[in-house]
Amino acid sequence: MSDVEEMSFEQAIKELETVVGQLERGDVALDESIALYERGAALKARCEAKLKEAEEKVAKITLGENGVPAGTAPLDG
Repeated sequence: MSDVEEMSFEQAIKELETVVGQLERGDVALDESIALYERGAALKARCEAKLKEAEEKVAKITLGENGVPAGTAPLDG
């Protein structure tokens, strides 16, 4: 399994969908279900973090004098 912290949003959401599907089917042993649930929680947190990061970048897009996007401003600036 890949390290969750290194995954892109797309990779994490795809694996999260797979984990949820396995849990919904209920055809895995209890120990495996617990491990899948923990993996799913980590994947969900990664997706939420990547979405927040993207939202912050979009919120900081700066506009030039003509109203055209001119870049982004630092999040803390």
